[in-house]
Amino acid sequence: MKVAIAHDYLTQRGGAERVVLALSRAFPKAPIFTTLYDKKGTFPEFRERTVVAGPLNRIPALRQNHRRALPMLAPAAGSTRVDADVTIVSSSGWAHGFRTSGRALVYCHNPARWLYQPEEYLGGAGPVAPRRLALAALTPALRRWDRAAALRADRYLANSGVVRDRIAAAYGIDAEVVPPPPGIDTTGEQAAPAQISGWEGYWLVVSRLMAYKNVGAAVEAFRDRPDDRLVVVGDGPERARLLADLPPNVRILSGISDAELRWTYAHARGLLAPSREDFGLTPLEANAWGLPVVALHEGGYLDTVVDGRTGVFFEHPVSGEIAEAVDRAESREWSPEVLRAHADGFGEAGFAARIRREVEALRDQGTPQT
Repeated sequence: MKVAIAHDYLTQRGGAERVVLALSRAFPKAPIFTTLYDKKGTFPEFRERTVVAGPLNRIPALRQNHRRALPMLAPAAGSTRVDADVTIVSSSGWAHGFRTSGRALVYCHNPARWLYQPEEYLGGAGPVAPRRLALAALTPALRRWDRAAALRADRYLANSGVVRDRIAAAYGIDAEVVPPPPGIDTTGEQAAPAQISGWEGYWLVVSRLMAYKNVGAAVEAFRDRPDDRLVVVGDGPERARLLADLPPNVRILSGISDAELRWTYAHARGLLAPSREDFGLTPLEANAWGLPVVALHEGGYLDTVVDGRTGVFFEHPVSGEIAEAVDRAESREWSPEVLRAHADGFGEAGFAARIRREVEALRDQGTPQT
């Protein structure tokens, strides 16, 4: 059986890319098809795999910032042909549009945010901002393309309950929930990032720096806590704005290695998770290190945080509520053994076994009629 993996673009280091790595470990001979591939921007482990990128990848400016390619990604995805008996499609908006010769199993991280959750995607862009106007003009045609692409799939899986509901609303598809595994193991090499050398017992945020991630609210929560420290791990469009007014007790680390990320988790006090996530991956990573979580009571965190057992919730992503939730978390006694056991329930072995069963079931259906 020939299996392939497809993903929107490999230009970042985030949870979706870690899921692709997990899929690749489950199917190590499977080539990975994508629209854009930036070897320096994403995880180095992809260099050990066969990555097939489309013609847009010849343009360096698009590899370095995939958002510039938005008007071109639908036709680029639609013209990508994947020859395999079963293609595992890791999609948050584009890869489910690839043309496949065999069966297609879509593992959906979220229906395209720019089409179905535009306010989150656009952040603080004003009503006449160029990107808002451009997206408004493109949305009707892109929604038609997106729905047609989704309905071609043979099987849909969702990474969380909230994404399952969004898939049903956007496409009318009933998807089963298969949670992804934590993205980083606790047993690998550790290396201290130079920017926080000597820091211990800080709170931690691990997130892309985008408007809907609410990292700015977490930073503000620590502005009035000079005796506490916050470390933010991530990169993205909000980085320059955050750096311009960063309190002295906050550090932002971008582009760090997995060894440095392990050290950063190992020396933290707990994790802050203030964003509206499709799946709550970082709380599981934190729990695997025996760390409690302070999380927004929304989205994928509802699947991965147990209030009072593995963390505490706050209702709105504002600095005051975040600070109050941190105080509640620090007033409790947390069992590292309980936290680690919770993370173990989302292990990669179980995820890989479930995906293999799904692939085999599709294989047994044979080649679709053309």
